[in-house]
Amino acid sequence: MVRAVVAGIGGRMGSRIAQLVRDSEGIGLTGGFEHSEHPGVGKDISEMIGGSPTGKTIWGSMEEALGDADLVIDFTNASASLRHLQVAAARKVPMVVGSTGFSAAQMGEARELTRNFPCVLTPNMSVGVNVLFKVVEDLTRLLSSGFDVEIVETHHRFKKDAPSGTAVKLAQIIAGALDRELDGVGVYARHGLIGERSNEEIGIQTLRGGDIVGEHTVLFAGMGERIELTHRAHSRDNFVRGAIRAALWVVQQPPGLYDMQNVLEIK
Repeated sequence: MVRAVVAGIGGRMGSRIAQLVRDSEGIGLTGGFEHSEHPGVGKDISEMIGGSPTGKTIWGSMEEALGDADLVIDFTNASASLRHLQVAAARKVPMVVGSTGFSAAQMGEARELTRNFPCVLTPNMSVGVNVLFKVVEDLTRLLSSGFDVEIVETHHRFKKDAPSGTAVKLAQIIAGALDRELDGVGVYARHGLIGERSNEEIGIQTLRGGDIVGEHTVLFAGMGERIELTHRAHSRDNFVRGAIRAALWVVQQPPGLYDMQNVLEIK
């Protein structure tokens, strides 16, 4: 049995992760934590995830929550996750991180830290999205000439970062397959008299509204034809199931930074 601690257990994703970890085979919920000023700190975990009292307290820091845990699952935010990675490196505790919005510098620090412990870090834990990553890479190489590539992502109105981490990852994969630098060819907004589209650019457009869980479309547009690949998430549970799958996998790995394609063995 893998003993898991959940970061941000009071949030929408954290509480759902804790619920499914509690109810899944091969993994168990041994603790959870929030930031020190969260109103749930000091209360029983059941206050956040429902069910009968567990006798397990919501802690105000990762250090307090670890105990004899085998790993930490973290879907908080890039800055908080980086602090948690620092603690994990010191304690050599495996992690699964689904936070988005990491800068290049933060990712560089994450790579250095994970020399000391194994971590799966990916912007999207969905099995379907990670298959999409692979298919998009292959299709981009096949359509490298004569096709313009655009990405459109749509999420709920509460999402704080834009574009989504998944959209950025798709753009990075496409740029790599085309031997381009995304910083030089990524176009994130269009307005006014902007002139003709260049052959090199990769468009990444963002939509926000309502309670949309997540939708990503990659458009390959040629002269007289187009191909569209779309992934729609119907529930946050598919991200959680992927995180649990990653958790059961990562505890058996040597130190290093991994992604969901490593977990699925499609890389």
